[in-house]
Amino acid sequence: MSQEDSPIEVLSDEESWDVLRAYTLGRIGTSAGGVVDIFPINYYADGSSILFRTSPGNKLVELTVNNKVTFEIDGYTDQLAWSVIVKGTAQVLDRDSEVEEAEALPLNSWLPTMKSAYVRITPHSVSGRRFRRGPEPEWL
Repeated sequence: MSQEDSPIEVLSDEESWDVLRAYTLGRIGTSAGGVVDIFPINYYADGSSILFRTSPGNKLVELTVNNKVTFEIDGYTDQLAWSVIVKGTAQVLDRDSEVEEAEALPLNSWLPTMKSAYVRITPHSVSGRRFRRGPEPEWL
C-alpha cells in the first residue's frame, strides 16, 4: 500500500498547530507520586505553546510536583478523524506581565467556576495524524 493509499496521514508541525488552533477542548495528562491523571481542559493554542486556566486542586498540585505533561486533542467526522499530541513542560504564569497578556487572549472557561491560575505548556514535541475513516479491510 503506498503512502497515498494509506488511511493514515502524518501531519507536519504546521498542520498539527493548525488543528490545535481550530479547537478549544483537549486533555492534559499529568503524573505525580506514581499516579497518572487525565483532565479535560479548554485551551488556547498560539502556534508555539498551549495556554489554559485552572483553579487550585489536583491538577495544579500535580503540575507543581512534576511539570512534564502530555496534551492531546482528537475529533472526527463521518469521513475523517484526527489526533494531535503535545509533549512538554507546564509552567504556572506568575509574572504580572505574563498574566495580563494571557488575560487578553480568547481563553474562556466552559464552566462557571473561578480559575485564577494560568498555565503555559511549552512543547518539546508535537505530532499529529489524520485518519481516513472506513470499514476494516477484508482478509485475503
